[in-house]
Amino acid sequence: MQTVRSIDALRNVLAEYRAEGRTVALVPTMGALHAGHMALIEEARIRADRVIASIFVNPMQFSPSEDLDSYPRREAADVRMLEEAGCDLLWAPTLDVMYPEGFATRIAVSGVTEGLDGAARPGHFDGVATVVSKLFNQVRPDVALFGEKDYQQLLLIRRMVTDLDFGITIIGVPTQRDDDGLALSSRNAYLSPEERSAARALPRALGEAAAAIQKGTPPAAAIAAAIKRLNDAGFDPVDYVELRDAETLELVDTLDREARLLAAAKLGRTRLIDNLAVRPAE
Repeated sequence: MQTVRSIDALRNVLAEYRAEGRTVALVPTMGALHAGHMALIEEARIRADRVIASIFVNPMQFSPSEDLDSYPRREAADVRMLEEAGCDLLWAPTLDVMYPEGFATRIAVSGVTEGLDGAARPGHFDGVATVVSKLFNQVRPDVALFGEKDYQQLLLIRRMVTDLDFGITIIGVPTQRDDDGLALSSRNAYLSPEERSAARALPRALGEAAAAIQKGTPPAAAIAAAIKRLNDAGFDPVDYVELRDAETLELVDTLDREARLLAAAKLGRTRLIDNLAVRPAE
């Protein structure tokens, strides 16, 4: 697997791929890779001839109060994982390559970014949209893959690709979980052993709420029970637990269409997110 850090080197490799008639898949990451990322690489290998992973911890999507400085960085271990997974190229640009002196452009996507993490983390999604649009322009992939754990982000990217005519197929890959149900996340490394045990309450609370809603319990009642369970487990604050339309992210009061139950809550210093599909009974 090659590792490149300059735009010129990246373009040289891409020119070789295109000259050979190869299709290209991109898996954007911020590093600290885990089995969830490897599932994206595995799917990418099915979808295209060549797989490019990117690693860039994007400062534009962190607020001053968030964990940019402490975000886990372990490129050597990440490289080994990517090589073992069959990735062809690692695009690992430096900060000055991504945001050279004088950089002054931001991409903003409205609609699907309103509420949820858009409200809890102001400016976050502008940073996501900006860096992903740059990655798309740099790599110009045929297909790009993102995890469904970051569901609002996935819908943002689909909207942006449509609106800006990128011509890239966006694939959402199901959330990967540990044996106890907790969604895999780079931030899970922040959890103490006690917090890691308590964190199981998040997928369990969502699962119970989703099952109750599907059986006819009013969403508001099921969500209130989920929030109580999270509070009892030590999550504080619970930023949100909400039922939203699976395509538009509009609030859903009655389960009459495919929906997503989304949650974000903090356990100690670690903010965890998760979501589950909720479908009307057939």
